[in-house]
Amino acid sequence: MVMRSEGESLLRPEQNPVVMSQSRGAGWEAEGEKAPFLRNEPVKLTPAWEATNLPNDTLNLKGIAMDLAPPKDRWNLIYLTLILHGLGTLTAWNMFITAKDYFVKYKLVDRPDLADNYLAYVGWASQLPNVVFNWLNIFVQIGGNLTTRIVWSLCIEVGIFVFTIILAMLDTQSIPVVFFWLTMISVLLLNAFNAIFQNSVYGVAARLPPKYTGAVVFGSNICGTLVVFLDWGSHMFGNKRTAAIYYFIAGILVLLVCFDTYFALPLNRFYRYHDTLQQRSLRANPALAAAPAPAPRVRYGAILRQAWVQLYNIFAVFFVTLTIFPSVHSEIQPITEGFLGANFVRITCFLTFNLTAMIGNITASLWQFPSRRWLSVFVTLRFLFIPFFLVCKYNVSARRLPVLVTSDYVYWAGSALFGWSSGHGSSLAMMYVSGGAVSPAHAPVAGMLGSATLVSGILAGLLFTFACPLLTQLSF
Repeated sequence: MVMRSEGESLLRPEQNPVVMSQSRGAGWEAEGEKAPFLRNEPVKLTPAWEATNLPNDTLNLKGIAMDLAPPKDRWNLIYLTLILHGLGTLTAWNMFITAKDYFVKYKLVDRPDLADNYLAYVGWASQLPNVVFNWLNIFVQIGGNLTTRIVWSLCIEVGIFVFTIILAMLDTQSIPVVFFWLTMISVLLLNAFNAIFQNSVYGVAARLPPKYTGAVVFGSNICGTLVVFLDWGSHMFGNKRTAAIYYFIAGILVLLVCFDTYFALPLNRFYRYHDTLQQRSLRANPALAAAPAPAPRVRYGAILRQAWVQLYNIFAVFFVTLTIFPSVHSEIQPITEGFLGANFVRITCFLTFNLTAMIGNITASLWQFPSRRWLSVFVTLRFLFIPFFLVCKYNVSARRLPVLVTSDYVYWAGSALFGWSSGHGSSLAMMYVSGGAVSPAHAPVAGMLGSATLVSGILAGLLFTFACPLLTQLSF
């Protein structure tokens, strides 16, 4: 077994400055100044803790020659890890939505004014800080690097979940208003720090090949599918309080696994290769290498000019999706009485959408169609789903607009196409915005811009949802 001395470079002999200096003489030092990325020094990895916990040969990426073929993602470990982190980005939202019956029918049963507007309050408390912090986190590096932001946001989220479990264990029947506003504050803070975690995860994924950004989106859609089955399983618990406690404990477990797997990323050869490749490309840029500042100035205007089409695609996909799902989608009634029984909404809305959106993520990773140039056409055509669902049997008690979709199977097929196009289009847009729309040096910022545009589309869609019942009351 060949052992490397401390600080030994991984470059081949003809690339090693020590070897080359023997043949080229003192002239190599001047040339070495022009190529600082070839110097014989340990490679610094993104998570800071490994700098003191790993030996120098590991920091030097032992066994990885950067000029050879890149290592493979064995067993898809990094892909699965980013799927898990995508799952974690929507855990906070889904836990509180899934536990609706616990809040409405148990904790707030004596305050129907608060119970009736619970989902509306949760929506605003969740998405408003999401939008603010996603945009703020692009221009202001909260806590410094990605590791600091991810670690602290996950720790605070876990603490808020613990606080929510304590509230579930306490008898709050005599103080429902206090409980309600404590819950809303928890939701607001939870989603504020989740926003930091979310766009930081997209920043990590942007360092890898484009399909790994799709893995994050894929994980977020898996979260929705799991929640449907969790909702089904919750009927096994007669006690809503017990069911809610299990919900929130499940959320804590997901976040803790995300915490552990993030720190395991630098131990993977595939991740270290791409992370180091990006660092070396930055150091090879003379303009950035000569900059005295610790971090180069980001030209946001240039990034927007390069990526605005893909940012529009991201915004439009989520605007249309959140306009319809879940508010309009879940209120559509069957044409044929008794169709699918009591599970009509659960199957045709929640399960169909989340399952087909997940399939759409898979097809996007296997089949990048439409291309970067034509994706905007695909995304714009999705606006037709808004009138399609409005002419289904929706808002029956107050509508004047005629019901034109008179077949439950046509509606169900439209629901499946709606979900698939959401998953497929959102994955492609997020992959394109950081994988080719901008230069490699700006890929992490482009990934964060994509995440901020995503939550902006969600908030805009939630706002437009309020207009949907009014549109069905128009008469022509």
